Amino acid sequence: MLKIEELVHAYIHSQCDFEKEIVLTNHFQADWEADILIINSEGFSHEIEIKLSKSDFKNDFKKCYVNTTTGEKFLKHDKICCGDYICNSFSFLLPMGMIEHSVIPEHCGIIEFYHNVDSWETEFYFIRKPKNVHEDSYWKLTDKDLFIRKMALNLLSKKMEVKGKHEELIFKNPFDIKKSK
Repeated sequence: MLKIEELVHAYIHSQCDFEKEIVLTNHFQADWEADILIINSEGFSHEIEIKLSKSDFKNDFKKCYVNTTTGEKFLKHDKICCGDYICNSFSFLLPMGMIEHSVIPEHCGIIEFYHNVDSWETEFYFIRKPKNVHEDSYWKLTDKDLFIRKMALNLLSKKMEVKGKHEELIFKNPFDIKKSK
């Protein structure tokens, strides 16, 4: 069975232009995590949500969040379809034929994949282009400096995580370090 990390790797390395796009995986934005976030050179963003089962797909429409300032509850896809969302467009990446296209909201793009287990090749089919839900640049809606700092912190964390898998690392508790200063 194809693991999600393998699917992400196959997608970004066959479909993304790393010279012109910022490509992030498992990136937290707003109140939820984007499986794949692509920001092009003009600052327009596209979130791609991967769903490998029908139940996971259905649950995406139940994701409810609470605005910490107002206490207002809202559903993720209600925010997306009305344009009150940080990304310009949103797509689902699904196994071929898993979901009827008619049940996927019109604002969502549809990308299907077929994975050949014999050759270990994965092919992607762009079924429906996502609609732009707004025309604001990602950089107009987010603090670019904070974004860069978060990317740097995530890179450092991943480096330590990988290094820690190969050798035993012992770190002081960062909260103890702060208290002593």
